[in-house]
Amino acid sequence: MKDFINLLYRNHSLGYKLLLFVCTTFLIVYLFPKSGKFKYNFEKGKPWQSESLQAPFDFAIKKSDAEIANEKQEIIDNAPLYFDLDNSVLPAVKNQYQSEFKITFPDSIYAENIDEMYDLGEQILNTIYQYGVLSTDHNYKGNRNVIILDDRIEKEKTQYDFLTKQGELTSIIQKSLSENEFGELNKDMLSLFYDIIEPNLILNKTFTEKAIQSELEKISYTRGSIERETLIISKGEVVEGDKYEILKSLESEYESQVWTDSNYYWVIGAYTLLVSLALLMLLLFIKKYRPVVFENNTKVTFIFFNVLLMIFITTLVVNYNSQYVYVVPICILPLVLKAFFDARLGLFAHVITVLLLGFIVSNSYEYMFLQIIAGIVTILTVSELYKRANLFISVGQITLIYIIAYFAFFVIHEGSIDTLKWETFGLFVLCGLATLFVQPLIYAYEKLFGLVSDVSLLELSDTNTKLLKELSNKAPGTFHHSLNVANLAEAAANEISANAMLVRVGALYHDIGKMKNPTYFTENQSTGINPHDELSSKESAAIIIDHVINGIEIARKNNLPDRIIDFIRTHHGTSVVYYFYKKEKEIDANLDMTEFQYPGPKPFSKETAILMMCDSVEAASKSLKEPTSSKIDVFVESIINKQMNDDQFLNANITFKEIQSIKKVLKHKLANIYHLRIEYPE
Repeated sequence: MKDFINLLYRNHSLGYKLLLFVCTTFLIVYLFPKSGKFKYNFEKGKPWQSESLQAPFDFAIKKSDAEIANEKQEIIDNAPLYFDLDNSVLPAVKNQYQSEFKITFPDSIYAENIDEMYDLGEQILNTIYQYGVLSTDHNYKGNRNVIILDDRIEKEKTQYDFLTKQGELTSIIQKSLSENEFGELNKDMLSLFYDIIEPNLILNKTFTEKAIQSELEKISYTRGSIERETLIISKGEVVEGDKYEILKSLESEYESQVWTDSNYYWVIGAYTLLVSLALLMLLLFIKKYRPVVFENNTKVTFIFFNVLLMIFITTLVVNYNSQYVYVVPICILPLVLKAFFDARLGLFAHVITVLLLGFIVSNSYEYMFLQIIAGIVTILTVSELYKRANLFISVGQITLIYIIAYFAFFVIHEGSIDTLKWETFGLFVLCGLATLFVQPLIYAYEKLFGLVSDVSLLELSDTNTKLLKELSNKAPGTFHHSLNVANLAEAAANEISANAMLVRVGALYHDIGKMKNPTYFTENQSTGINPHDELSSKESAAIIIDHVINGIEIARKNNLPDRIIDFIRTHHGTSVVYYFYKKEKEIDANLDMTEFQYPGPKPFSKETAILMMCDSVEAASKSLKEPTSSKIDVFVESIINKQMNDDQFLNANITFKEIQSIKKVLKHKLANIYHLRIEYPE
């Protein structure tokens, strides 16, 4: 058990990567469509690109959403209306009419024609209540059938037009009264009716909605069927009309009804295999070609997180409206990875992500072609991301490539530009604008994952930063030395295509540990007094060596990135403080060299190796007396060759050819510093 725990502990980093790999795979599969994928791509109004298609099985032709919506609306518009009848209203109204009529038209005053008026009023009431009076004007169409319920029993059926509506009472009463010559009495009669008429029909919403729902449930979502091996569409035929509806029906049937529960799990398993295979390729690429990144779990997590984020955003957009898929700024992925790592890793991760997105989007070939081309352009055009103008120019180029590639695909599909949708170009412009969001995104990633981009390096290279100002005040000689080393290192890095910005910043901060005891370093001894004269060789060596440890402590206290701290740790590697070692060796022949040796580690990248060379050469060049070109050549060769013989560059991925190029740059730069001319033969 103890051995097993020890094994887990020794391989905890690999275990974490395995867990990350599994979690990312299942999250991506979760975002994928959970059905079989129709293997043909087609668009309405465009030619059928594949071979002639025959029905692989019997299936029904589904109605379009518009057809179903029209049918539903027609049912709702023509569904019968159910009204509850209140039988007590009419007798009560007639009784009230009888009593109110006598009060309004007393016999003592209106003796003449009083009976005719009374009979006319009863006729009007019968007309109004023939089918019923509505409680509210519902404004339904007149051709809808009306079912009147008397104690929930269907009493009679009629049409909505025949019901008396509140807004029509005045016209009905006035029309009946105008046909009789009662003159000024009409106004009093009209007022009487308004006082006594009450509605006796109330809409029964429950019955009405049940009736509508019952009719809606009878709707058929299909119209006709296609038998197996029936020719659906021929190659080159335009996908439109019934052809389009049949293809959509086949696609829907293929992706949903065909898949049983067992097939569903087969599909999920197949998705899992493909996604895991793609992510495994990405992981193996990092392990083989970027071992430093592979060993850092934070960086691997960062890469997988960005791949997952792009897939997640694209899935959201496709689920909302697949027409907006080109708005998603996929090119942010290679931009971000190039900013923090390098172009090769950025492009490889981009291609893997686009391949995975092919399972989600329609017209996957066209989509993948556009995105891969755009990713390549991103990698080729974006350089020095910290320069804002470069980013705008590159985004413009990326957008132009999108437009050109999409235009070419459209012409291939359509054969003309007559039906070209110009608004699609607007989507590419929006995508370009969204890509500009990469700048704040990089800043956020730096804070979340503790990574360093060229933008941060540019900020750190400013000599007005608090730490460099402190260095220039406390150790001006060291500050001047650091500036010289930075210039040499930047030139050397440019010569061998290393990260010039990174090595320059590393050079500026590599000796900040000397601030703790500045006078113990010769470049800061302006008074001519050397404190080492009062110390033993071991004590002096210890102070010199400690500037590396002190530098690391100061860097961490000031929140310098780990990539910069690496330069502080490695700029002397495991070399020996030779002056004090030789001095002590004269006293003690059995002296242990490790007491005068820097703790290391040795440089483990091109950039840290460049700094070691430039630092040693610049510092030692101060001891040159009457320098000449030949002296400088011998001097540079001897220092760097000694470092090579001591295996200081054994862990750095730097070649002999690159070291020779660096030597050449250093010789040229030192010659310029000392204002030397070419030595002509006598």
